[in-house]
Amino acid sequence: MSSFTLASFGAWAAVVAVAFALRGRMFATFAAVILGIHTLSSVALPTPTWSVGGVELGWIWSYLQAVTYLHFATLVRPQMRPLWWRALISVPASFFVAGVFLAIPWALIASIGLRPHGLWIPFVIAAGGLAQSLWTREEIVDLHLDGLDTGPKLEPHIPGRRPAQGSARPLTVVQITDPHLGPFMSERRLRRICARAVARAPDLILLTGDFLTMESQRDPEVLCRALAPLAEARGRVFACLGNHDHEAPELVIRALARTGIVLLVDDEAVAQTPQGPVQILGFDFVWRDREAHLREVCDRFPRLPGHHRIALLHDPGAFRQLPAGAADIVFSGHTHGGQVGLVSFGLRWTVLRTLSTIPDHGLWARGRDLLYIHRGTGHYGFPLRLGVPAEESLVRLHVER
Repeated sequence: MSSFTLASFGAWAAVVAVAFALRGRMFATFAAVILGIHTLSSVALPTPTWSVGGVELGWIWSYLQAVTYLHFATLVRPQMRPLWWRALISVPASFFVAGVFLAIPWALIASIGLRPHGLWIPFVIAAGGLAQSLWTREEIVDLHLDGLDTGPKLEPHIPGRRPAQGSARPLTVVQITDPHLGPFMSERRLRRICARAVARAPDLILLTGDFLTMESQRDPEVLCRALAPLAEARGRVFACLGNHDHEAPELVIRALARTGIVLLVDDEAVAQTPQGPVQILGFDFVWRDREAHLREVCDRFPRLPGHHRIALLHDPGAFRQLPAGAADIVFSGHTHGGQVGLVSFGLRWTVLRTLSTIPDHGLWARGRDLLYIHRGTGHYGFPLRLGVPAEESLVRLHVER
């Protein structure tokens, strides 16, 4: 057994033991599974023998393996890390974990004594995912609220492109969802995204939850500073809570309040816009009895005559339980657009679409009800985005009368 293999299994055991001692069984189990898969795959792969101009670069493989275990070990005491730490530890570790995971087929080939060719392929894919995880580009999305009945089944919806009737100007919306402050979404990056949102002068800015990660839950000020530019749009910014916000609700509620953002937890608000008054209904995130919960909130806040109605619902998986006609359009997040797929190549397919019935990204319809799922401002969970870019869009709602 090589020294690389022995060191890897030793580091895996040490991280799991420290996690169990300092953070408990749940996190230790998480670390054991994720790092266990990574360790088994990485030690099965042949160690690359890279060199450039006669200079050996094989040490990079060992470095990436070492920072992977260091990154997971420091999550025992999570906190927002400085730029140098993210650049040298957190981001390289996330890249390596993703690359090794994608290289599992190569590891299986190597484990039976065959030589795996093209080992560079999964790491090139991971490098592309790294770029998608660190940068977003601004875009414009046109949605037509045409009122057409698409049938009872919830399906992706691509309405015909035609000018809205009776409306010279669309209602403009910027949505920020799932920023997940952490290694890939620094305070500075989210602050710039918020500043750009305000600069686009939308009629509404809608925040649909999941602001934090375990790294950002310890600092009570980091979210306040990151969202600070949104204070300039006071009266036009509304938010609902996501599932991760319930891990540190006081921190999130405090940050939103200090920035002047109207938080709607099973509540409503009315915004005055150039398109007329808009009734905004925000749902809390719940795990159980969703249909009864959503119906109760809708019954408590009926539609207001002469108002457009928008709903904020973090998890699009709950859209099926929403009463028919609850809103002109529902804005959701949660899925990160599927996070792994072929959206970057102009295709709608994602892994989430294959493994579940949860709608993943873009515009969906059920009957006359419309659901728009933002691909996410940031991400969490799987280390990188792969083929599903983050979204920073200006949505133009063409309201047909």
